[in-house]
Amino acid sequence: MKKILLLFIVLLGLSCKSTKLVDSYKNPDNVLFTAYKVLLVGMTANEEHKVTFESKLKEEFDKRNIEAMRSIDLFDVNFTAAAKTDDELAAVERQLLDKDFDAILFAKVIGSESKQTLKKSIADWNNYTGNFREDYIRSQSIYNETDYDLFKVYHTETTIYCICEGKERSLVWRGSIDLMDPSDINKSIGEYVKLLVGTMEEQDIIFRKK
Repeated sequence: MKKILLLFIVLLGLSCKSTKLVDSYKNPDNVLFTAYKVLLVGMTANEEHKVTFESKLKEEFDKRNIEAMRSIDLFDVNFTAAAKTDDELAAVERQLLDKDFDAILFAKVIGSESKQTLKKSIADWNNYTGNFREDYIRSQSIYNETDYDLFKVYHTETTIYCICEGKERSLVWRGSIDLMDPSDINKSIGEYVKLLVGTMEEQDIIFRKK
């Protein structure tokens, strides 16, 4: 079975009145991207919001008869408590391959309108061509961030990586989605998931149009 790692980057724990796909890139070598067993990972310091996001996204996979598992059902609570090294993340990839996972959906926020580092974060994202382990290592400080409610617009990142057995963990797809004017947590996560699923269907990323 083709082994794939889907790194899905999304804002968790916030709500919004609207969501917008800002930009996306699809590797031309992957016209159709298919996965059969997917791990759903939300990167946020708020455990409740992480559960809500992973659960709502799992519902969409269940509707399409694609096996999916929430990260909270696979990893113990100590997994995100300490920073992970490259070797430790390589072991995680091996564990997922051994368990016949095809993909990981990995979610995070990369910045907001009122942060001084936003322009640099966006520039770094536009030029990024690395792999899952590099991305996780540079992003894991997100687990300790708790000040998201100070901002109005949140910029999120969605990235898909192939982890095919014996092949380079190459970039398959990435997208940027903005969440604006947060007001209701559950509504925000629901709107994000809806936009993400629609985008994935339009671009033949795991989901297919009915």
